[in-house]
Amino acid sequence: MKFSLKNKVAVVTGGGSGIGKAISLTFAKQGAEVHILDFNLEGAEETVKEIEALGEKAKAHKCDVSNQVNVESIIHSITENGKIDILINNAGIAHVGNIEAVEEDDLDRLYNVNVKGVYNSIKACIPSMKKNGSGVILNLASIASSVGINNRFAYSMSKGAVLTMTYSIAKDYVADGIRCNCISPGRVHTPFVDGFINKNYPGKEAEMFEKLSKTQPIGRMGQPQEMADLALYLCSDEAGFITGSNYAIDGGFITLNGN
Repeated sequence: MKFSLKNKVAVVTGGGSGIGKAISLTFAKQGAEVHILDFNLEGAEETVKEIEALGEKAKAHKCDVSNQVNVESIIHSITENGKIDILINNAGIAHVGNIEAVEEDDLDRLYNVNVKGVYNSIKACIPSMKKNGSGVILNLASIASSVGINNRFAYSMSKGAVLTMTYSIAKDYVADGIRCNCISPGRVHTPFVDGFINKNYPGKEAEMFEKLSKTQPIGRMGQPQEMADLALYLCSDEAGFITGSNYAIDGGFITLNGN
């Protein structure tokens, strides 16, 4: 079977919903044992139930990725009698507003989850991967890592850091057999998007959904499964020649907008 993850152990942060849930389910279907780290334990446990219903293995861990002790404790519990082959840094939070609308607390909150959370997870997993002589790290960046997006100052700052962390890890650990890449989604139709529209545009949900969909030149939002399928390829042995790369999966947003 192509893109098999049989006998692989994967850690997915934020795997209880949206893109992280799609990745967790997809990896499990391909044979991986999946460990879901999520602040929302209920969501993580629901994903685990769906995976177990497929006859595959998974475990939920309540985790605050911004807390280094918490992350290291969970990773240690996984590696104590095993290994980690794949790390997906998916957990993240958003913020809308330009620099004038970003308070210091907002900046700290996004830094702690989107930047420090990625740092904590990679730092905790690297020793196991070095010991194994192999490993794959995939970070969830964003189109905001590469181009300017209106009113996304704090979010863009944090996702820019994710992109450059990807390059740094790929460079530093290529000799250890560890690959590190990132994907940069455009707007993806997740429960977060629906919640954002419902909260900010009551009574105009359908209109705003259509408007946001059309910001992608392809004319629609991405689906979580499409993100998961790209993640699967990049974490599979078939992608063994790929490291230090950023993949836009954005309906043409970066390249085609304004052309």
